[in-house]
Amino acid sequence: MKTIKSSFALVFALLLLLTGCGKTSTKEEEKNPSSTKALIDETDMFTDNDYKTDYDKNNCVSIKLNGDSISCDSNAVSISGTTISIKQEADYLFSGTLNNGMIIINADDKAKPHLIFDGVSITSNSSAPLYILEAEKVFVTLEKDTENTLANEGTFTAIDDNNIDGTVFSKQDLTFNGSGNLTVTSPSGHGIVCKDDLVFTGGTYTINSASHALDANDSVRLTNCTMKMTTGKDGIHAENTDDTSLGFVYMKDGSFNITSEGDGISAGTTLQINDGTLDIVSGGGSANAEKQTSDFWGGFMGGGMRGNRKEPMNRPGENFTPEQAPSTGDVTATDDSSTSIKGLKSSGDLLIKGGTFTLDSADDAVHSNASLTINNGSFNIASGDDAFHADDTLSITKGAIDISTCYEGLEALHINVSGGDIKLVASDDGLNAAGGADESGLAGPRGNDNFGAPGGMGGGMARSSSSNGSIVVSGGNLYINSSGDGMDANGTLEITGGNTIIVGPTHGDTATLDYDKSGVITGGTFIGTGATGMAQSFGNSEQAVITMKTSEQSAETSLILKDSNGKVLLSRKPELSYSFIIISSPELVKGERYTIEIGSSSTQVQAQ
Repeated sequence: MKTIKSSFALVFALLLLLTGCGKTSTKEEEKNPSSTKALIDETDMFTDNDYKTDYDKNNCVSIKLNGDSISCDSNAVSISGTTISIKQEADYLFSGTLNNGMIIINADDKAKPHLIFDGVSITSNSSAPLYILEAEKVFVTLEKDTENTLANEGTFTAIDDNNIDGTVFSKQDLTFNGSGNLTVTSPSGHGIVCKDDLVFTGGTYTINSASHALDANDSVRLTNCTMKMTTGKDGIHAENTDDTSLGFVYMKDGSFNITSEGDGISAGTTLQINDGTLDIVSGGGSANAEKQTSDFWGGFMGGGMRGNRKEPMNRPGENFTPEQAPSTGDVTATDDSSTSIKGLKSSGDLLIKGGTFTLDSADDAVHSNASLTINNGSFNIASGDDAFHADDTLSITKGAIDISTCYEGLEALHINVSGGDIKLVASDDGLNAAGGADESGLAGPRGNDNFGAPGGMGGGMARSSSSNGSIVVSGGNLYINSSGDGMDANGTLEITGGNTIIVGPTHGDTATLDYDKSGVITGGTFIGTGATGMAQSFGNSEQAVITMKTSEQSAETSLILKDSNGKVLLSRKPELSYSFIIISSPELVKGERYTIEIGSSSTQVQAQ
């Protein structure tokens, strides 16, 4: 995947020649992005006990796992063959290997048992190696420098009224911490299931599962941990069908490598990421975009096909095919018919305050069914559909964003860009203010917007609109390379600041700018090149605009703007062919004449 290159910065440095100074920030940019109101009460995410990893070894209940037996001399537990039941609050120190066994927590509803894994390996043929039935909250600490394993062998058989469908299955709040390692394997179900709050404040985790890697009802909260997930459904999934105020995901920091046949991260209400490193491939990645669904949704973790690809997935350490998958037995994993294959998804608002993101998704890379805010972060994105999508408002205040491939770059009912360095390559629109829900490729009626006609080069005439969408650019550096419209506002378009470059489209019924109601520029620097056929320029604006039609120019043909004294104000070589030019800057003066040199030809133009 491409990264933002230094040449990107150089392109915008050329823009500063046109503005005459190096200051391009706006008042919005100068505000502290971290001051944006959080979606989630961050002070309430983690308790002191969530971080507590120390214990007194002499006062622990020591439990030895001896292959086909368990040894412990405390009456706080009961042992039946290879099943151990914990009944009281205490520190429990586990070590050793247990074949076809399980730990069951069945304590008082006010108890908070603390389990310490000091080199533990537990396999269950037909249930969850760790099953938390009753307690107020359970803490699992991974001892430093230890390797721990919990694995189900592919079958879940009912042992009570609960539908146990994960290698770790908890009915109560559950916290993992420490600095050791834990591998969770679930070839026919979820990795870790929690019916309340699932918390991670430390440790290194490798999770291989046929269904969701992490699945929680109320919330998933993560900090200071490292995770690698390979999963047949979502990597991290939080959803509460009984209480729509719950089902959120909060990430403070950490490192997450997720390969998912479903969404990388899916939140039923809100998703907030403050920091962290996320590397996500969802639904087979952008190369699988033409399918828009995953053929192997919920399939066995060891094999299957990547959408329409014919090669096996070959996930690390697994060489199974779907036909070799064990039977799920009497109780099967939940049959979720959804085929969502997005990178980051929230059914409510989504806020990113920082972090490093490498996202390769078959569908949207970052998606909100409500509003999406990007306050900071570094993004490298390849998307089969939208790179960033919000049903309502998409706001970008800061960050380094490189979108190497997508259908549309930024799509929402309302798009607000007030800062950041954004570079995108889109097979359709660069920015699309559409009518709310995901409507990639939809556009309002264009009316009489041919070159030179009302709404065309002269601009200013509002067209009929089927949407109240809006695009506002007030700051930042924005580079758009689009095969569709550069900016498509099914409603209004306004540029008040920042530096914007648009190259494309090169032909067809698309244009550098496309707006239904009005398109004005009152500040900032704008350079747009593209095709003539459906060309639109800004309407009657406060800031001077130069609009020009030319013969078809090949890509990289030089474009130079000079003032009346011959001073070079702009020099660049558009990356795509062009026959239409739009230039605006605070340095231009309405009524003044300027010289535009295109290749070896020269033309006098007047700023309007």
